Amino acid sequence: MLNWLRSRWKKLLLDAVLILAVVTAVQLYQSRGLPEGIAPPLEGVMTDGRAVKVGAGETAPGAQLVVFWATWCPVCKLEEGNIESVASYWPVVAVAMQSGNAAAVSKHLQERGLKMPALVDEDGKHAANWKVRGVPTHFILDPAGNVRFRIVGYATTLGLHARLWWAQHVPL
Repeated sequence: MLNWLRSRWKKLLLDAVLILAVVTAVQLYQSRGLPEGIAPPLEGVMTDGRAVKVGAGETAPGAQLVVFWATWCPVCKLEEGNIESVASYWPVVAVAMQSGNAAAVSKHLQERGLKMPALVDEDGKHAANWKVRGVPTHFILDPAGNVRFRIVGYATTLGLHARLWWAQHVPL
């Protein structure tokens, strides 16, 4: 009986390691070519009228999340609550990529009950500057404006909070 349990646990551990390796490999593949080091410039006016300026040597009082998303993206809709939750504690710049004009993006945010404003990237120029090829794509910036983490695809609330905390408290 004891050998059977050991064998079972070894198999479960091996399966877990294999799954983790595959997930890590997929994340690395998806984030290839995305900016590293100093974040590219990102400047504009949010849907609430507030000006935003991020990256290219800009410093911030703390770590922040830059997330590229789209109104037409089903994964983005799944993680809206995660981003909204993170925005309650950390600065978030949500970039609505190729989702229409400011009125269309504002309407989407209102219909979905989201309080966070968005920077409208109607023509995709901000996404191109940040080399974003798909949505959602997340960048965690440290207070000095350096890209510390890049996540492509669904991101959990806990994962985003942990990465933001790390970028805030652990120096390069």
